[in-house]
Amino acid sequence: ILLDKDGKRKHTRPTFSGQQIFALEKTFEQTKYLAGPERARLAYSLGMTESQVKVWFQNRRTKWRKKHAAEMATAKKKQDSETERLKGTSENEEEDDDYNKPLDPNSDDEKITQLLKKHKPGGGGLLLHPPEGEASV
Repeated sequence: ILLDKDGKRKHTRPTFSGQQIFALEKTFEQTKYLAGPERARLAYSLGMTESQVKVWFQNRRTKWRKKHAAEMATAKKKQDSETERLKGTSENEEEDDDYNKPLDPNSDDEKITQLLKKHKPGGGGLLLHPPEGEASV
């Protein structure tokens, strides 16, 4: 028995065996809450007090909620980034409408040059007019 500085009994943390923890975890997988009679039966079968089982389940639920909340936050971040990615794609598609339209043979070369520069750095290396004396393809 441990005593504190005033001579009172000091609370010690119980140490559970691997078999007890295994049984508690298995029970927790099946149900997150135990009613009184279930808690009493489990405590008796594991050689624990009902209070120990009750507190273990409370602590385990807290741990489970934190993990579940973290998983949900990660999933939401992933979904948000995917939504942003798709949103960015659709905005680019709207900007690309002019680029994706068939070219009007009567449109001016400046407009075509601007479109090419916008979508291909350096103008894409395309020649709009063949050098003199060469036939266009």
